[in-house]
Amino acid sequence: MNSALPADDVLARAARVELAIFDVDGVMTDGRLYYTHDGHELKAFHSQDGLGMKRLMAAGITIAIITGRRSPVVANRMAELGVAHVFQGRIDKLAAFDELTAKVRIPPERACYVGDDVIDLPLLERVGLAITVPNAHPEVVPRAHWVTARAGGEGAVRDVCDLLLKARAGD
Repeated sequence: MNSALPADDVLARAARVELAIFDVDGVMTDGRLYYTHDGHELKAFHSQDGLGMKRLMAAGITIAIITGRRSPVVANRMAELGVAHVFQGRIDKLAAFDELTAKVRIPPERACYVGDDVIDLPLLERVGLAITVPNAHPEVVPRAHWVTARAGGEGAVRDVCDLLLKARAGD
């Protein structure tokens, strides 16, 4: 298990998670921004991530997105997956988190957040389980409780989903 904490502590934290929150660029995608010649944005999402998110929702875990950028591509993908809580264009991710937890009535210690850059640090420090990807900014990696095996955009979200489901099952 890729962890800054002992494996048992990560699993204990993961078992308490009722709210899983993901950043988009660098976590759900590889972090690169693709634009067509006429200014349209393109993003590539990993299909295994989507199935993992659907499995989490089926297990009763609330899913949310908090991202600093706005993108119709993200809105479309989250609608396709059935993710109801999507916060886009939110540079102050902690404020979005406070709105979200008040709305869903889940305390911060029962939430996990997956982020990859310094803008994510305040939120990573607030949740019960802080997760990042191996290709995250160097300041982020040592502040996370757990680092996914796969990079952002390459199945990292699925790694998180599988961890949470494993912890819930008590494996």
